[in-house]
Amino acid sequence: MSEQPKLKGPASYFPSIEKKYGQPIDHWIKLVQKQKGLKHMEVVNWLKSEHGLGHGHANAIVAYCLASLP
Repeated sequence: MSEQPKLKGPASYFPSIEKKYGQPIDHWIKLVQKQKGLKHMEVVNWLKSEHGLGHGHANAIVAYCLASLP
């Protein structure tokens, strides 16, 4: 049986985000993608205030989304 590759960077938070908040990571990514025109920390603060995410988890999701932009 093969091992899954170890996640690195912001994605390393994804399993704990899914476990703690009960939503798949795609749910959070779609929410962040709708926040066009906002800066990194504005989106982090929005996730924290509107959805109750902790700072590290919100920051990881936003960093991942921004890194995957063309």
